[in-house]
Amino acid sequence: MKLLQPKYTSQRNVVFAKNGMVATSQPLAAQAGLDILKKGGNAVDAAIATAACLTVVEPTSNGIGGDAFALVWMKEKLYGLDSSGPAPQNISIEALKSLGYEKMPKFGWIPITVPGAPAAWVELSKRFGNLALKEVLQPAIDYARNGYPISPTLGKFWKRAYEIYKKELKSEEFESWFETFAPNGRAPEVGEIWSSLDHANTLEKIAETNGEAFYQGEIADKIVASSNKYGGYLSKDDLTNFRPEWVNPISVNYRGYDVWEIPPNGQGIVALMALNILKNDEFIEKETVTTYHKQLEAMKLAFSCGKEYVTDPNYMKVTVEELLSEKYGKERYSEIKETANLPHPGKPSSGGTVYLATADGEGNMVSFIQSNYMGFGSGIVVPGTGIGLQNRGHDFSLNEHDANALIGGKKTYHTIIPGFLTKNNEAIGPFGVMGGYMQPQGHVQVIMNSIDFHLNPQEALDAPRWQWIEGKTIEVEQSFSNEIVEELVNKGHEIKIASDNGSFGRGQIIWKNNETGVLMGGTESRTDGSIASW
Repeated sequence: MKLLQPKYTSQRNVVFAKNGMVATSQPLAAQAGLDILKKGGNAVDAAIATAACLTVVEPTSNGIGGDAFALVWMKEKLYGLDSSGPAPQNISIEALKSLGYEKMPKFGWIPITVPGAPAAWVELSKRFGNLALKEVLQPAIDYARNGYPISPTLGKFWKRAYEIYKKELKSEEFESWFETFAPNGRAPEVGEIWSSLDHANTLEKIAETNGEAFYQGEIADKIVASSNKYGGYLSKDDLTNFRPEWVNPISVNYRGYDVWEIPPNGQGIVALMALNILKNDEFIEKETVTTYHKQLEAMKLAFSCGKEYVTDPNYMKVTVEELLSEKYGKERYSEIKETANLPHPGKPSSGGTVYLATADGEGNMVSFIQSNYMGFGSGIVVPGTGIGLQNRGHDFSLNEHDANALIGGKKTYHTIIPGFLTKNNEAIGPFGVMGGYMQPQGHVQVIMNSIDFHLNPQEALDAPRWQWIEGKTIEVEQSFSNEIVEELVNKGHEIKIASDNGSFGRGQIIWKNNETGVLMGGTESRTDGSIASW
């Protein structure tokens, strides 16, 4: 991949390596993945080790009880894994409305869906791994059992979550969360050692049984017992019957590069729709009001379609091919005017998250993402397991006419998305930006920074970010150009300058030079990001 002289000079330099690289938001997890590479593991083994470690060393964003997606470049071919869990079979809109719910709650057992992350580790290891799952999970087990010091960004978000949960989670079902994550009656301080013996034991059981303990055995029984006790809908059958799905990645060609995402139920298609709109124009300069205006308008158009149509693919009313067609991209581009518009869906013809990237010396690469959603997730920790469960079901609608309406056994619209870039059927590499609905917006920005504006991976990540919130409301980081902010306001955008950059996503990039085999990585400056390489 040719990267021209950068326009921005970042304080944090790009990292180069030849034999392997792991990029993620926590140094300890990155190093764990690198250690696995050095033991003879491949990029998949390193990804699993890093992901498992992240459940321990960054529990504010993900956990054993969350979901996962992966794009795997293995032996010159790209594979997609969707390991997002469905809603419990016995849940329904009618059942929740009879209990007085008008919308899906954020906390408690109601929004909990089947956790997919452990099954993702098992499936990836079984199909592509070089090492035994037990060896790959051992670093995470050791950190959970022996403890690790809290890093700065982790401590900040842990404290924020504790203050929220202390105010909102008062009933008995949440006591286990406080016992696990605030054992001293507070969030752990930066630099303080934190450990979880229950978490270590759960990881060990997953490793020893290749996940069977979690979905069919002892851990599953504890999950279901807690669900039954507190009025949840998750059953033993829901866990036992869950299987990750191997899916065909979807893509658009953007200026000669193929940008790949996981298909729906993930929202990666939103990033692809935006790029499919934007490729109908040319962008020479990054720091112009025209560039930002068109990026924002394309993003709004893409999101309006995503929220209207994207859900479990078994329930979608339009096809991926229709949403990503050249014709539809041109039609949507023609709707971009000189001033800001309110977003609306088009009508195609009928027919808290962690991200990591790994690469090994043999050319294999992994783009992997997992999440509990909204930080720690549901606020539910299954007693005696250390498992914090996700609240992914919060995104379901209780309006039966909505595309993403709640149905038992259905997967919800999913925010977490890994990305991958290829050119001429050769891997350039994995990329991702975590953070709820910021994710497709982050994908568009780092891809355009890399391809249109020739920034290296670190600069592509460090560049000031924007995000569409709703209507005409846009948030920008404090480092954003004041002059461009004023010009965007003159075009009708309602700009807010964010006081905290925590909502603008946290990304990682690894690009490969296919002529030399050299890896080039960038990591997120907005968190405790780290690249481990050799």
